[in-house]
Amino acid sequence: MTVSRATRRRWLWGLMAVCALGIAGFAVPPYLTGDPADSALPLNPEVALHYLVLAVHAVPGGLAMIIGPFQFSARLRARYPRLHRAAGRVYLCAVVAASVSALFAATFSINGFSVQVAFYLLVAAWLYTATQAYRTIRRGQVSQHRVWMIRNYALTFAAVTLRVYFLVGMLLLRPRGVPLDEIYNASVWASILVNAVVAEYFIVRVSASTRGREPAVSGASLSA
Repeated sequence: MTVSRATRRRWLWGLMAVCALGIAGFAVPPYLTGDPADSALPLNPEVALHYLVLAVHAVPGGLAMIIGPFQFSARLRARYPRLHRAAGRVYLCAVVAASVSALFAATFSINGFSVQVAFYLLVAAWLYTATQAYRTIRRGQVSQHRVWMIRNYALTFAAVTLRVYFLVGMLLLRPRGVPLDEIYNASVWASILVNAVVAEYFIVRVSASTRGREPAVSGASLSA
C-alpha cells in the first residue's frame, strides 16, 4: 500500500506532537512544585534564583513545545484560522519568555563552558527565527513565515531530542565508562545541530512543493 506524502507528513507531525506532550508532561511538573530539590538539572549553589529561572524557562518552553505541532496542521489552519493566529501569538510569546530565561539559566549552569556556549547559540537562533517568523507573517509572506516557523520549532523540539540522545548515550556509552558530563555535552550539541539540519532538509523538500499554493495574507487581517 502506497502512503501519500500528505499522510506521511501528518504522521510525522502527529508523532512530534505525542513526543512533545510526553516530554512536557515529564519535564515541566518538577518546576511547578516550588521545591528546588525536584529540579531535574543540577542547581548552582551560589545562585539562589537558579531554580526559579529554570521554572520560568520550563513552563513557557513546555507550552511552546505542545502548541508547535498543531500550528503546522493545514486542516486546523483552514477550519480555525483565528485559533491558529491566537495560538501563534501565544507560541511566540512563550518562545520569547523561555529564551530570555534560558539565557540566565545557561549563565548559572554548572554543566561546563561548552554547554553554556551551546545554549547561548540556541537562545540567539531561537529568538532570531521567532522574530523572522513574526515579521514575515505581518508582511503577509505566508510561505516564508512557515519556513521560519519550521526552523524555530526545530529549535524548540531540541528539548525532546536532547533527552532522547541523553537516554541513548546513557544506555550505550555510560556502561563503557564515558563520563556523564560528556554524554550530556554531546547530547546538547547534537539536539541543536541535528535538529537544525533536519529542519533545513525538510524545508528544501516541502517548501518548493507548497510555495505559491496559498495567497498572501495582509497584515491587517492577521491582527484581527
